[in-house]
Amino acid sequence: MDLYRKRGFRSYGFEILLLVATALVYSFAFPGFLSNRGFGAIAFFALIPLFAVIRNTSWVAVPLYGFLFGFTFYTCFNYWLTTFHPLAILIVPIIKGGEMVMLFPALKAADRWFKRYGFLVQSIIWVAYAYMSQTWFAGYPYGTISSAAYEFLPFIQIAEFSGIWGITFLMILPQTLLGRYVGDQLAGRRSAFMDLVKSYRNVLISFGVILVAVFVFGFVRLAQWNNTQSDLVWRVATIQHSADSWKGGYETYKRNFNNLRTMSLQSLEGKPDMILWSETAFVPSVHWHTTYKTDEMTAALVDEFVAFGKSLPVPLLTGNPEGVLDDESKPPLNPDGTWNRKDYNTVIMFENGQIKDTYRKQHLVPFTEHFPYEKEMPWLYDLLLANDYNWWEKGYDPVVFETDKGVRFSTPICFEDVFGYLAARFVRNGADVIVNMTNDSWSGAVSAEMQHLALAIFRSIENRKSTIRGTNSGITALILPSGHILDPMEPFTKGWKIYDVPVYVHHPDTIYTRHEDFLAIGAIYLSFALLATGAILRILRGKRKH
Repeated sequence: MDLYRKRGFRSYGFEILLLVATALVYSFAFPGFLSNRGFGAIAFFALIPLFAVIRNTSWVAVPLYGFLFGFTFYTCFNYWLTTFHPLAILIVPIIKGGEMVMLFPALKAADRWFKRYGFLVQSIIWVAYAYMSQTWFAGYPYGTISSAAYEFLPFIQIAEFSGIWGITFLMILPQTLLGRYVGDQLAGRRSAFMDLVKSYRNVLISFGVILVAVFVFGFVRLAQWNNTQSDLVWRVATIQHSADSWKGGYETYKRNFNNLRTMSLQSLEGKPDMILWSETAFVPSVHWHTTYKTDEMTAALVDEFVAFGKSLPVPLLTGNPEGVLDDESKPPLNPDGTWNRKDYNTVIMFENGQIKDTYRKQHLVPFTEHFPYEKEMPWLYDLLLANDYNWWEKGYDPVVFETDKGVRFSTPICFEDVFGYLAARFVRNGADVIVNMTNDSWSGAVSAEMQHLALAIFRSIENRKSTIRGTNSGITALILPSGHILDPMEPFTKGWKIYDVPVYVHHPDTIYTRHEDFLAIGAIYLSFALLATGAILRILRGKRKH
């Protein structure tokens, strides 16, 4: 193209427009403002222009393009964060854009330093990036390309051994190769498409064989799981009370409890084995108000709730903050009038007239539930506090609950179920069912709840365990070990539903359960090794020329 003969305003302007358009179209692959389900097929080709731009652009521009793409994509993809807090829709895109400031130069280096197989190195780097971007403090798996394929069940069955990482690699590899071809066409380095096919015949044949094997495996595994009898069936009554999670105060807590209690008693008609509420369904801390009685009315409401939980003929599982003394050597009220208190986001289980067990959330939401850099970045810490963010304490124990009837389950709280490692550790610890307790009501968007559900599907396939989701306002549903979603409740409505949850006790752990993210970790080491090798070879070539 003429605009690439001499790099200037036209070429940079074209690349910027192409990247913005790519980010926008790519966001349509996921549940979003165009569709609550998303158009997953788009994710299999949407990033081709991105790799074309990286191939042709300058080293100076490429990190800026990384920020532009990341910021634009996450602004579109996470548009619903505006309902959470004005800061959130800035913080998340800035962070993700910042990550891609480092990603794009690495992709550029792979293309430049590995002339023939740079596209393959780029694919490995993309997998490594996808993993690294969710493992640090602000890790955030939303928007990972594999999650767009949540409805393509035959394709994603390999998650039982590869996790989402093998799926990510298979989705990105063709796009890196085609991005190379498109980039050359745009830059005037014309060649016939069949020349590309001939040049990479062995790569394409190998990829085709792998893809066929993936689909054959997927269809076979789906057929097997459709005909596999569970060891037992666990009847769970899910209570969806659809309350505004940001409205507090005694009257609100009382009203929500009355609604939850009424629907729970109604659900007993279905003879459930368990009643399931959502994350922080009952807000006043049971531990705090039964131990310290710092507010008479609230303490009375807590006593009423505890009496109800203990009176039920079946176990009750609910989210409830656990308030404890921050400094155990001091009284509950500090001399300056503040409370000597810290809180955990907790699940508690009532059974047979007692609180049987509790679980404290381990993976906290960055910036909104947890910010560990008070000393390093006091200005940001103070800004977050000034904008009504409050911190939870972190739990460390992968608790496995067990009912008197022998059902063993674990309870990732809210967005904990978007991380594969957590579910794998729960299952390794003995859980036979994943019970996700979520409150996404604040988003005000079904698409946000669907983005969360899409990620939860992979946890069932990775570990071959059923997932039952108990939510405030959606998406309440049962996910089978095959990834099938059964009978989701209407979002943002009050109601209850009985789910017959198949429990698989005697099935062996999957490869992913035993070794969780081994492919992604391998991709990280391989990426650094390849880039280091490429840099050394480039230096040696330069010395030979001189």
